[in-house]
Amino acid sequence: MEPESGISTPSRNPPPQLSWVNLSRNLILAYQSLGVVYGDLSTSPLYVYTSTFIGKLQNHNNEEVIFGAFSLIFWTLTLIPLLKYVFILLSADDNGEGGTFALYSLLCRHAKFSLLPNQQAADEELTAYKYGPSSQVVASSPLKRFLEKHKRLRTALLVVVLLGACMVIGDGVLTPAISVLSSVSGLQVTEEKLTDGELLLLACVILVGLFALQHCGTHRVAFLFAPIVIIWLISIFAIGLYNTIHWNPAIVRALSPYYIVKFFQETGKDGWISLGGILLSITGTEAMFADLGHFTALSIRLAFAFIIYPCLVVQYMGQAAFLSKHPDSIRYSFYDSIPGPVFWPVFVVATLATIVGSQAVITATFSIIKQCHALGCFPRVKVVHTSKHIYGQIYIPEINWILMILTLAITIGFQDTTLIGNAYGLACMMVMFITTFLMALVIVFVWQKSVVLAAVFLIFFWFIEGVYLSAALIKVPQGGWVPFVLSFIFMIVMYVWHYGTRKKYNYDLHNKVSLKWLLGLGPSLGIVRVPGIGLIYSELATGVPAIFSHFVTNLPAFHKVLVFVCVKSVPVPSVSPEERFLIGRICPRPYRMYRCIVRYGYKDIQRDDGDFENQLIQSIAEFIQMEAVEPQFSSSESTSFDGRMAVISTRTGQSSSSLIANEQEVFGVSDSIQSSKSLTLQSIGSVYDDENPQIRRRQVRFQLPSNPGMDPAVREELMDLIQAKEAGVAYIMGHSYVKARRSSSYLKKLVIDMGYSFLRKNCRGPAVALNIPHISLIEVGMIYYV
Repeated sequence: MEPESGISTPSRNPPPQLSWVNLSRNLILAYQSLGVVYGDLSTSPLYVYTSTFIGKLQNHNNEEVIFGAFSLIFWTLTLIPLLKYVFILLSADDNGEGGTFALYSLLCRHAKFSLLPNQQAADEELTAYKYGPSSQVVASSPLKRFLEKHKRLRTALLVVVLLGACMVIGDGVLTPAISVLSSVSGLQVTEEKLTDGELLLLACVILVGLFALQHCGTHRVAFLFAPIVIIWLISIFAIGLYNTIHWNPAIVRALSPYYIVKFFQETGKDGWISLGGILLSITGTEAMFADLGHFTALSIRLAFAFIIYPCLVVQYMGQAAFLSKHPDSIRYSFYDSIPGPVFWPVFVVATLATIVGSQAVITATFSIIKQCHALGCFPRVKVVHTSKHIYGQIYIPEINWILMILTLAITIGFQDTTLIGNAYGLACMMVMFITTFLMALVIVFVWQKSVVLAAVFLIFFWFIEGVYLSAALIKVPQGGWVPFVLSFIFMIVMYVWHYGTRKKYNYDLHNKVSLKWLLGLGPSLGIVRVPGIGLIYSELATGVPAIFSHFVTNLPAFHKVLVFVCVKSVPVPSVSPEERFLIGRICPRPYRMYRCIVRYGYKDIQRDDGDFENQLIQSIAEFIQMEAVEPQFSSSESTSFDGRMAVISTRTGQSSSSLIANEQEVFGVSDSIQSSKSLTLQSIGSVYDDENPQIRRRQVRFQLPSNPGMDPAVREELMDLIQAKEAGVAYIMGHSYVKARRSSSYLKKLVIDMGYSFLRKNCRGPAVALNIPHISLIEVGMIYYV
């Protein structure tokens, strides 16, 4: 197995000093993970017993039942977070990344489960692609063939993954609401009690402040996060230990599962319904797997096994010991169990810890939406990278404000942590249920273990989670409907967008311009070829898009050098800069037509570094040189003019001898206007310069190295490329209008003409999303009848 990307893994027999360095690094990461990963899980003691006992279980409020409730919490924490997540799931990483989409990405690489047909053989050559055992052994698996053959099953798999993603987004709404409301409820215990209205107002003010600060990025306050959670953990551990010793040391006996049997014998159906409160003790567990990309599996294991798990167990034990002697304190069980002298310090730390926990879940929601977009399942939104140092920390303004409005609506609407807890528990358990299913598929297809082993894993954990899920589903009328409504809305948005994107891609695929027709036009394409480079953006990874024939038939002139650019996502977490560009040729050499595929992983951020044009020119020049030297490129020219692609490093500027780049800083607007021979465009450029005097750009001029041995045809092609760059670069895009065919069903017309069209009009335009300079953009309208 290859090492995790960006994470130095120790070799099997490392020297002593290396193993010590590795251990110390993992200990530092374990410390940092406390603030990011465990904020939500560690604040669960605030509301677990309250949510469990409020309801019909109040009728069985005696010592044995409280002992049984603690025993249930202990074994739930042991079996799901410790056994399932720490020991099993953390091993199923995708090049160091975790979460629902990491599992789906692994499955798509080991079997053809993806629905968007833009995969290429070259994608399988990516370093991050070959992860896990070789897929040759499993090639003949009947189960694999069966799933690949039936498109409905692959669609169902995508729907399951999207449902899991929607439930995580639901967590992003519910976690801040229940956490902040639970923490401020401690003010109800004090002598100067706040009214419910004042308490609600305080919670709303904290929530608005929390969402308003998201644009700063967690890295600005991250150094505070871990200490806050550590102080919180020490506090709850000390309080738990004190309560256990002071009130009822006999609670230690409840570690035996015998008390679970006694619990159900006494409470019956009421005990089963109360499991909806017990499961809140493991909410936030999914973050251990989802946030794996920021840490290492070892660091998360160390933090949970040696700090989080003991602290939580002792706290729940102490709270149960206190409740066994004070059964009337159920409503505010956590705050009532705090010894008087330390109440206010613990209250302040609890409020801060809930804010930290909420912050981590909101950040995870941004990440999941970014991954949905990479899979073609979410409309284009503005993604801001908030940290130059911490990979993966992002902020999405539109989603942030939507989450804030929904969180405030739920807080004001319910005003009760028990009702919000019903919704929250259901959302978390659905995510775990889906993760178990995907993990079983990973065991078969990625780890290549027997189906029997996967079935044992699935049945064991589905039985436990199924019991909890059934108890949570009973609470649907009492607030449990919220995650279903939220998930339904987000699912509709995701599936409509994915369906429309897929139909549009298939239209492009089936209406490609015939290569024979292009060859028949000749190198001039039947029109005037003017100086400059035309970058034609298309979603097609192969062939020439239909929109190109619109240009050729409607425009009297076209650029001398044409590059068809496709920006696509591949099912890997990230693509290294060395492997980002795939360069190829369309038509014979005199046509000066190239293809460039820019590949990104689902965790990659498309940064606007302003150097794309120069990297592209360098890459094409490198390809021209490579094609002349390597026989497999030149010999195939007679048989095919499309499909021959070469991986060209975007860091060729430092190492390549194809072109010499001279950099100079200039003030003003884009190269295409500066170098234009048109007086009108030059005057526009001078006006733009006057209005924007501070704009400073880096202009790169290319030169050919003096190489007497260079093939004259290659030299001529490289000179044409340099001259075209000097003349200016134009970005050409199709402004597409997608409509359903007249013969389509009413439902399809509703989805495409209303749903998909509405989302396209209200999301970011492709030109903005791809950082295309507006002043150099040419858009041509085209209607797609899908």
